[in-house]
Amino acid sequence: MKLDEALKAFVDENKLRPGLDKVDVAHAWENIMGQGVNQYTESVDLRGEVLHVRLSSSVLREELSYGKTKIVEIMNDALGRAIIKSIVLR
Repeated sequence: MKLDEALKAFVDENKLRPGLDKVDVAHAWENIMGQGVNQYTESVDLRGEVLHVRLSSSVLREELSYGKTKIVEIMNDALGRAIIKSIVLR
């Protein structure tokens, strides 16, 4: 058995995928959105297939709300699979 197969089996057997997805999504948000958005980001949380992002700037929240579908596409591309179905900005 190859190492990557063994790790994948370990993750699946111990049901670690949701926790790993949360970490991957938080890192992808930081990398994709850049420093300008990250300084106003208070929290990034994946709940099921919905990404909840808390922002400290109402202006930024409004701007990002216009591009929610594009953000979902970019995030899923960066993650390598369709983890996120929608985004809630608060």
